[in-house]
Amino acid sequence: MQPFTRHRGLVGPLDRANVDTDLITPKQYLKSIERSGFGRYLFDPLRYLDEGWLDKPENERRPNPDFALNQPRYRGCSVLLTRANFGCGSSREHAPWALADYGFRALIAPSYADIFYNNCCKNGLLPVVQPEAVVERLFAETLANPGYELTIDLEQQHIETPAGERLAFHIDAFRKGCLLAGLDEIGLTLQSAAAIKAYEQQRAAAEPWVFGVLDRARL
Repeated sequence: MQPFTRHRGLVGPLDRANVDTDLITPKQYLKSIERSGFGRYLFDPLRYLDEGWLDKPENERRPNPDFALNQPRYRGCSVLLTRANFGCGSSREHAPWALADYGFRALIAPSYADIFYNNCCKNGLLPVVQPEAVVERLFAETLANPGYELTIDLEQQHIETPAGERLAFHIDAFRKGCLLAGLDEIGLTLQSAAAIKAYEQQRAAAEPWVFGVLDRARL
């Protein structure tokens, strides 16, 4: 996955609490297990006035003009500002896949559902937690200033506003290290591939009967 170190991006507001994963990526789009292509379905019930389904041509859809992310001023936004308990509901990885495919690199909210938070980190998205009062102020600044951008520095663990204010945030060391390196758990494990292979060879030499049983089990 793409490493995350420091990102400056246009802020897109989603002024809604308890946004669940079915609203982020509706169930009718979950047939694919590819990580790409889900951006077109992000927030589908909010973005469109008509019902959508897999492979329905976009030129046949009716965009909702009242949905903030459909407005020209937020085109190209890469930082999502939203409310509490974002990502609640079912534990589908398609939700962070859709957010990333749409172009988001970071999220800012007072809180997230635990599984969604973990899935974001595993897919190169940085979910930043800020107090509700700070989020409220960022909403006000975003709405009042077209082109409002924030800089998110993961190494230093702070958000920088256009006025130069720095807002600290917490992230545990393991998730931070994986995001900085662009590694999920599989990528992290593969860094030790040589040591794993050496261990398997050593054990096969010391206990060949174990590997014989495993080979027969595979058959």
